[in-house]
Amino acid sequence: MTADFTTTITVGASVQEAFDAINDVSSWWGRITGSTTAVGDEFVYVVPGLHYSGFRVTELEPGRRVEWLVTGSYLDFVADKQEWNGSTVRFDIAEVDGRTQVTFTHDGLTADEECYDICTNAWGMFVNGSLKALIDTGAGAPYVFGGDEALTTEDHDALHRQVAAAGAGGTAV
Repeated sequence: MTADFTTTITVGASVQEAFDAINDVSSWWGRITGSTTAVGDEFVYVVPGLHYSGFRVTELEPGRRVEWLVTGSYLDFVADKQEWNGSTVRFDIAEVDGRTQVTFTHDGLTADEECYDICTNAWGMFVNGSLKALIDTGAGAPYVFGGDEALTTEDHDALHRQVAAAGAGGTAV
């Protein structure tokens, strides 16, 4: 058995500021639909033509932990398109030597998974780069779509319904 993907960043902000930044998903990862502010909230993240995933907030402990369950996913670049389904994304936040440490773990994303190299590279870019910048400077580097990739609110709503159907045993397309 191999370990789940984990990466850690250290920032100068408070644990609460880190917690707040993590929950501002659009400012560090990219456009989402839905909400991330309460346990039970659901949201969808999309990279048009490549990846989308639906999440349910399962844990929110201010200044300490954020956890999301992947309720449905579609990864266009691997054989098992729903490889992330049922996995968990977690951010553990702690003060260490007067600084804030954020440990990101994607439980279920192991070296045994086909998407491991691509997915860990992407998570590393967003967590170690964009989220860290957001916490440290107030400005992240989320993925932005334009031109033919631009998605309307209706597009996002349709994808949210597809993810929900996939999570309930339906088929996501």
